[in-house]
Amino acid sequence: MLRVADDRAHGLKLAFANGGFDLLHVGHVRYLEAARREADRLIVAVNDDRSIQGLKGPTRPVLPEADRAELVAALRAVDYVVIFSEPTVTPLLELLRPDVHCKGTDYTVDTVPERETVRAYGGRIAIVGDPKDHSTTDLLTRLKHPRT
Repeated sequence: MLRVADDRAHGLKLAFANGGFDLLHVGHVRYLEAARREADRLIVAVNDDRSIQGLKGPTRPVLPEADRAELVAALRAVDYVVIFSEPTVTPLLELLRPDVHCKGTDYTVDTVPERETVRAYGGRIAIVGDPKDHSTTDLLTRLKHPRT
């Protein structure tokens, strides 16, 4: 939080993105690179293990939260990473108040769950990344059933 406050004090704009990032793939990289282009710094919130399990089922996540956070943090587009356990990132948005809340192309500005929170503090929403042609679920299916 101190680094974010320092960035703000220096007039830097903050972007925020979130996701599970289980088995990092090119879609994740393109999403985060596009999110980074929206501001001077990029904060990424990574779902904790329990929330991924609730969203994706008992066999997920493949990688534990600490590993997923470390992989995301290693990407050049990412400045800060936080692991979150809440059902939505609303509490983080209220705390950090990023200038831009970035969501993937599976959303529209009007379907982003946190849109009212972002609007209430004066932020904006950006839909970023390439079409949702990549997914961890698809990768896992391909690993179980390789093409012959």
